[in-house]
Amino acid sequence: MPYIAINTVQELTSAKKEKIKSELGRLMSIIPTKTEAGLLVDFSDRRTMYKGGVSVDGAFVDLRLFGKSELDPKKLYTTEVFDLLSRELGIKKEHIYMNIGEYETWGSNGGLH
Repeated sequence: MPYIAINTVQELTSAKKEKIKSELGRLMSIIPTKTEAGLLVDFSDRRTMYKGGVSVDGAFVDLRLFGKSELDPKKLYTTEVFDLLSRELGIKKEHIYMNIGEYETWGSNGGLH
């Protein structure tokens, strides 16, 4: 089950969240064995972000994956997510950040895997 959290200074409407959530799900298949069916999306909007001590119109994306994935699909997914957020939110790519955490253990469906 992939988990992706989008933190942004922007205020997101329900329609904007739905569109971004759908696109993130569609893009998830770029990473082998990952699908929209298992994707959990978490939005945190109206955040305050500073870069270099200056307030910025930015976003931070936290993607967590169960298991290790190949580098090239992760690079492509990252590029596509940056493009999506820049296009949908009008945020400059230099103010979007993303990390990808890969975990050997994962709790879901009432147990640890």
